[in-house]
Amino acid sequence: MHWTEAVRRLRRDRVAGVLVTLVDVRGHAPREAGAKMVVSAGDTWGSVGGGNLEETAVSRARALLETASTEPEMMTVALSDKARTDHGRQCCGGEVTVLLEPLPVVPAVAVFGVGHVGLELARILARHDVELHLVDSRADQLSDDRLACLGDALATVHVHHAPVPELVLGTVPPGTHVLVLTHDHAEDFALCDAALRCSHLGTIGLIGSAAKWTRFRRGLLVEGHPESEVDRITSPIGSPDVGGKQPAAIAVSVAASLVASFADAGRRQASR
Repeated sequence: MHWTEAVRRLRRDRVAGVLVTLVDVRGHAPREAGAKMVVSAGDTWGSVGGGNLEETAVSRARALLETASTEPEMMTVALSDKARTDHGRQCCGGEVTVLLEPLPVVPAVAVFGVGHVGLELARILARHDVELHLVDSRADQLSDDRLACLGDALATVHVHHAPVPELVLGTVPPGTHVLVLTHDHAEDFALCDAALRCSHLGTIGLIGSAAKWTRFRRGLLVEGHPESEVDRITSPIGSPDVGGKQPAAIAVSVAASLVASFADAGRRQASR
């Protein structure tokens, strides 16, 4: 498999990897500068030259995967019979510099309700490297014309027309951040109830006032959810530092809070 296809497959399957590139070759080496391979925890695709060089690169790539590092790093490997490593010797006589670029699993976000606020939020999130799921029970909210503003998105966008939107919760990837902002409070409540019954989700956020959340919280407790589980839901959502009630302002506020949580999650994972 070509390394570009391997990268696509890892991204599609939400598996972390490392892209390994020979960026400089001095003297004799088994491959030329520009050779690439992709490394995951259990597989490799492509080759940067085999032998000690490749085994050293694979070992370092997997060490980066274990620490969930997202920072690229350079590594120099001498191909000399005097440069023994854990993987033996490679006597080509040259020296190579390798660039290791982590390919982390990108955050996933599911926006339930693509009304005025939902569409503005989608515009912002689409400019980030995320997997973005847009869900609405109303087909007209997901028309090609309406979503044309996402045509140049950096994000991978999945569109779900779902008359029963809570069914989509079971199809989104593990760790997906869920934002509930539909046109119907009954639909919002059904989504919150269903989200609390899913063990694979990340954060759960609900748009609305403090009074709305008080009613919802009471209702979720009546449905039998433990208080600790109900408190997984954040409501109201958004950054308190961003004011305004216009859809675009609310979307900026919610996106700012969400992007900050991505950074926090990355720091926590890297510190494990």
